Amino acid sequence: MAREIDEAWIEEAVERHRRLESLRAQLDEAAAGTRVTVRSPDGSVEVVVTAAGAIVDVHILGSLQRRTNDDVSRSVRQAVVAAADAARWARAKLHDEVFSAYLPLAGR
Repeated sequence: MAREIDEAWIEEAVERHRRLESLRAQLDEAAAGTRVTVRSPDGSVEVVVTAAGAIVDVHILGSLQRRTNDDVSRSVRQAVVAAADAARWARAKLHDEVFSAYLPLAGR
C-alpha cells in the first residue's frame, strides 16, 4: 500500500528547519559577542570570557609579592573555572532568549 505524502507538512518542516538554523546562527553570534568578567575568590585574578567559552583576557590584580607560585596558580585556575561556569550560564540565558518563541513541530 502506497503512503500518501503530505506536501504541506513537508514544506512546514523544511521552513521550521530553516528557522531553527537561523536561530542557531543568531545564538552563535550573540554568544561570541557577549562577554562576562569573573574574579578568583581572592580577587587577585580576573578573567574575561565570551558566552561561547573563549577566554578573551586575563588580568593579574595587585602585587604578586609575597605570593607563591602555587597561590597564583590556584587563583588562575579558580578564575578560569568560574569563567567557564559563567560562560555556560550566559549561553543558557542567551539560548532561552533566542529560542523563546520557537515551538517544536511535535508540540503543535
